[in-house]
Amino acid sequence: MAFFSPHELRKLLRRYGVEVEELKDIERVELYSSKKKLVVNKPQVVAFKLTGQTIYQVVGGEVVEEEIAEKPLEKPVEEAKFSEEDVNFIVEYTGVTREKAVEALKKAGGDLAKAIMILRGEST
Repeated sequence: MAFFSPHELRKLLRRYGVEVEELKDIERVELYSSKKKLVVNKPQVVAFKLTGQTIYQVVGGEVVEEEIAEKPLEKPVEEAKFSEEDVNFIVEYTGVTREKAVEALKKAGGDLAKAIMILRGEST
């Protein structure tokens, strides 16, 4: 098996279209799995770029393994966006109260047609 110096290896890889870049000043790398977290402190990180993809190699450093407490993932609540004109349109078109129009627009994510269908009982 042939051994190459770092300079020779970069030259050989460049010939095959692989760019090699050592990333300086990396303090830590964190890897997460569903049950634990691996923290690599003061690693040597090298990026290999080939055909639009980048592969990172993390070497050395102190590795700390931590358990992750199970907690449900929280989805950010996105408020439906609609205007006062939308509410007035729904009220006039369907004859429902303002509160019911707002509730339907929230359920429909601000979609006027869907809100009307919800109010008419065509879709829930």
